Amino acid sequence: MSPFASADHTIRSEAELRALIGDPPELVCSKIADALNPLTREYIDRSPFMLIATADSDGNCDLSPRGDPTGFVQVLDDRTLLLPERPGNRIADTLTNILANPHVGLLFLVPGATETFRVNGTAMITTDPDLLAPCAVEAKIPKLGILVTIDEAYTQCSKAVIRSRLWDPDRFVAQSEMPSNGEIMRAINGDRIDPETYDAERAARYARREGFY
Repeated sequence: MSPFASADHTIRSEAELRALIGDPPELVCSKIADALNPLTREYIDRSPFMLIATADSDGNCDLSPRGDPTGFVQVLDDRTLLLPERPGNRIADTLTNILANPHVGLLFLVPGATETFRVNGTAMITTDPDLLAPCAVEAKIPKLGILVTIDEAYTQCSKAVIRSRLWDPDRFVAQSEMPSNGEIMRAINGDRIDPETYDAERAARYARREGFY
């Protein structure tokens, strides 16, 4: 129990929740499909950025971003997606979670579009070279891919994006105005991290596109 949560104001059952927010309209529920169609497929074909949610066998959750050239997620058929796995920090929370618990949730964003696209399904990890070859970028084929079998696929309404003004250029924040990764590492690890050196070395690796593909 959170120290900030009052027992008198904590919802503990779906019945209590529904009494507060009501039931979803039938029309809203009717948008949930078990497969893609030519129109919903466009959200995947036009997306350069998506998020994948996973959980381990104990229910501990993880949410990880994925980004690449537009349309990087391959649509193999109307119920199967292939996500190329690019080099990362090797913590591999997404992959180890899938090995323990195959259930995943995906959220696709298209720059400028206020609707997003959600997919829920089950995943497995593949090393099949024939499947992975079309995912090559900069002549580098990924070692791994995540195959997702779709259970649910549907658009998410625009309200969150509209309320947040996510794509409004007047709201964009320069990276220089945010704490740098080196500064954050210094806050966590203390004086053994020099923020300027850390950030400079990281920027040099990115400029070389080291570890991108």
